[in-house]
Amino acid sequence: MKILKKILILLLAVFVIAQFFGPDKNKGEVASVNAFMEETNPPDEVIMVLKQACFDCHSDFTRYPWYNKITPVNYWLDGHIDHAKGELNFSKWSSYSIKRKDHKMEEVIEMVEKKEMPLPSYTWTHKDAILTDVQIIALSATIGNPKELSKWLGGELVEDNWRPVKLKSGTYMDGKLDFV
Repeated sequence: MKILKKILILLLAVFVIAQFFGPDKNKGEVASVNAFMEETNPPDEVIMVLKQACFDCHSDFTRYPWYNKITPVNYWLDGHIDHAKGELNFSKWSSYSIKRKDHKMEEVIEMVEKKEMPLPSYTWTHKDAILTDVQIIALSATIGNPKELSKWLGGELVEDNWRPVKLKSGTYMDGKLDFV
């Protein structure tokens, strides 16, 4: 019994000491995603989805949860963020070639539609990042691949923000339409 008690005390001491160490945080600027936003020009609703479900891991700016202060959890999160940024970093969007941008957008849509992204390990603690079918459709329609589509149609991509009427967000349920 004494050995077990000594082992537990030793493990506790190691755990406490480990709390003084941690990985560097992903503390870039929120503005680092501006090049992506300007080029893709997503509507406000899609920007909100991107902020809730994508940018924490796929940009140079992360909103850390409270449990990131606990070692070894912070190293586990850091590993996820590093891997995610290696796959797609919205903060480095302007450095990507057109071909790479198109490919990354195809991957985003494919993985979101298959519900492989955001990762289940992220949505366990970020319930607001669980995407509804409507949000998935909005992402697909907004950050799809308009350049490729215009080439396929043999046309020219024309981008314009003008709308004859203001878009409204709302829900339709049981025959009732409620605007947000």
